[in-house]
Amino acid sequence: MDKKNALRAGALAAGTTLMMLLMSSPASALVRDDGDDPGPGLSVIETLGLYVIAPIALFAVIAGLVMVLDRSQEKHRVTSTNIKTKANAQSKA
Repeated sequence: MDKKNALRAGALAAGTTLMMLLMSSPASALVRDDGDDPGPGLSVIETLGLYVIAPIALFAVIAGLVMVLDRSQEKHRVTSTNIKTKANAQSKA
C-alpha cells in the first residue's frame, strides 16, 4: 500500500508541476514597461560579493557574537568532562 501512495503522490506532484509550467507565461525581459528605468547591471565581482560573500560574512559575525557573548555557566554545558555516571551501581539479583 505504501508504493501505491508514493506513486500517487509523485504523479500528483509531477502533474501539478507540469500544469504550472504550461500555464505560466514566459518572462518578457526584452519588452520594457512604461516608466521602467533600470540602472546599470552588476559585475560578476559585485554579484558574488552581494549574494555570496556578504551573507557568509553576516553569518560569521552573528555566530561570533553569539559565542563571545555566551554567558551560560560551565556546569550547564554538556561536555565529556562534566557527564556524571553512577560508579557504584548495584544490580538486583
